[in-house]
Amino acid sequence: MANLKITLVKSTIGAVPKHKRTVEALGLKKLNKTVVLPDNAATRGMVKQVQHLVKVEEA
Repeated sequence: MANLKITLVKSTIGAVPKHKRTVEALGLKKLNKTVVLPDNAATRGMVKQVQHLVKVEEA
């Protein structure tokens, strides 16, 4: 199965609290930090919710 490389590119300051929790649940805490997560429906759904804050690449 493929992986997704997710990078936080925009600050969560001023973001909706639900989006802040979603970003933290993805494992992102600081700007420009990257995590590699499995490409599944749960991860895709979380990324879709905060797509304006993150950059996603196939890994």
